[in-house]
Amino acid sequence: MSVRIRSDLEKLPAYVAGRTVPGSVKLASNEVSAGPLPSVVEAITRAAHDVHRYPDMAATELVETLADRLAVTTDRIAVGCGSVALCQQIVQATCEPGDEVVFPWRSFEAYPILARVAGAEEVRVPLTPEHELDLAGLLAAITPATRVVFVCTPNNPTGTSLRREDLEDFLRRVPPEVVVVLDEAYREFVTDPEAPDGVELTRQRDNVVSLRTFSKAYGLAGLRVGYAVGAPEIITALRKVYIPFSVSAVAQRAAVASLSASTELERRCAEIATERTRVREALLELGYEVPASQANFVWLPLGERSAAFDAHCAENRVVVRAFAGDGVRITIGAPEENDALLKAAASFRG
Repeated sequence: MSVRIRSDLEKLPAYVAGRTVPGSVKLASNEVSAGPLPSVVEAITRAAHDVHRYPDMAATELVETLADRLAVTTDRIAVGCGSVALCQQIVQATCEPGDEVVFPWRSFEAYPILARVAGAEEVRVPLTPEHELDLAGLLAAITPATRVVFVCTPNNPTGTSLRREDLEDFLRRVPPEVVVVLDEAYREFVTDPEAPDGVELTRQRDNVVSLRTFSKAYGLAGLRVGYAVGAPEIITALRKVYIPFSVSAVAQRAAVASLSASTELERRCAEIATERTRVREALLELGYEVPASQANFVWLPLGERSAAFDAHCAENRVVVRAFAGDGVRITIGAPEENDALLKAAASFRG
């Protein structure tokens, strides 16, 4: 083949999505089983009539609605095609080849991919033995070449959350020229009063960006829309590397409608949090180690037994997400779906 492709793409890790197996309970992708909020489905249906028109590239209504809800100015908000696209935009806007991107590991699978695509060097910092982010380790990993530090809280896939006081101490120690990205894709499921609020922290420090999404709690994973909150200088840079029209008109309308359904959202998240507690306690009773989670999933650090547990669940028509050699992430689904998972877990003998 005569076409020249970047030689380093062969070494680029592939993003692995959760499997969908017809007839099985899918607890692999942290989706919300109930789907979009009922009041949002109507907005999606109405928006479908206008898909022959290009969407508002500035997402004006959504940005203004978010600004009003979060009590920030519109120049502090950028919208993207899911929070993962905003992660990519941050790396593109800050990194040149040879610069460093620091992140915890294991954490969101996209971080190393996004760093390498931009030609940046990835710096992985292991989690603590308690499966939590090692803030001291992240701080120690920062060098003059560091441009971005990703901090995922609650962390995907372990579900553990940082405490506000610890994160604030960490931020005080990070050099002001380094962008700290607080990836808060699961913020709506948090029940711990000591957990940090990333948006509030962006008011205090100009190098902090909070990322959130409509894919999880709001049930809009298939529409791809998320947002970033941060200093105007950073937001302007994100908008410069934004792919034009990448957030569809349907996604924008659905997101605006979702923000008006706070009562429905709070009820949904409370139900998931209750199920999260039930599932974790049941797994603990079965003898599994399960870190306390603040997300809509739980983590089983099964190490080398992860693949066997994954296969066993599949045999029992339950699809989970295994990370070879590390553990298994299990989405909290509807009660009957969780019951199917617990039944499979109880019969596992690997």
